[in-house]
Amino acid sequence: MKFISWNVNGLRAIVGKGFKDIFKELDADIFCLQETKLQAGQIDLEFEGYTSYFNYAEKKGYSGTAIYTKQMPLSVTYGIGIEEHDKEGRVITLEFKDYFFITVYTPNSQNELQRLDYRMKWEDDFLAYIKKLDEKKPVIYCGDLNVAHNEIDLKNPKSNHKNAGFTDQERGKISKVLSQGFTDTFRYLYPDKTSIYSWWSYRFNARANNAGWRIDYFIVSDRLREKIQDAKIHTDIFGSDHCPVELDINL
Repeated sequence: MKFISWNVNGLRAIVGKGFKDIFKELDADIFCLQETKLQAGQIDLEFEGYTSYFNYAEKKGYSGTAIYTKQMPLSVTYGIGIEEHDKEGRVITLEFKDYFFITVYTPNSQNELQRLDYRMKWEDDFLAYIKKLDEKKPVIYCGDLNVAHNEIDLKNPKSNHKNAGFTDQERGKISKVLSQGFTDTFRYLYPDKTSIYSWWSYRFNARANNAGWRIDYFIVSDRLREKIQDAKIHTDIFGSDHCPVELDINL
């Protein structure tokens, strides 16, 4: 199975930058999007052989997630069942026979860490959500998690130490996830690989200088670890400030 996740930073915008061709070329079994920035009815974008599911934020032009899947799920859930979190269209869960598949767009802590306290509550509630699912069957989740876990995961760790996405608090939350039965697929296969990032600021020629962050992930239940075949970061694909990430897994 081939899975793709991409924060497109506006689905309508990226459609004008070759998205349809990239989608077809990557030919994923499941293709996930974050930050679609859409309301219902604002785009008609379907692909032959795929069924699509969209979760929209109440706030216009903000957040939002989508999943295109070749295989029909047994059930689809939007959000995590907590009203405070589910207004922003951040989570879609597909249930299949042998696993749960989730796409997530984790809240950004924002400038001066205005949303850090909210982010901490989100992290605890999302972990509780995936652990509950994991009791029933293995979980695969992907998306823009808005955190670089370790210093190897961003170009300039020292100057960003207390900035959103690289605070001790945010890094501690992903460490907690990975200590409670889940695996970061890219680092599992490539523990020492440096200078591979999935997001670059639009400022300071960051992408040209590869001054990036690895903040887009595929994370799986530990018991799926041996089934992982590859984890890729498509740094050669443009159109957004993020690039797509991929998981190849034998399910």
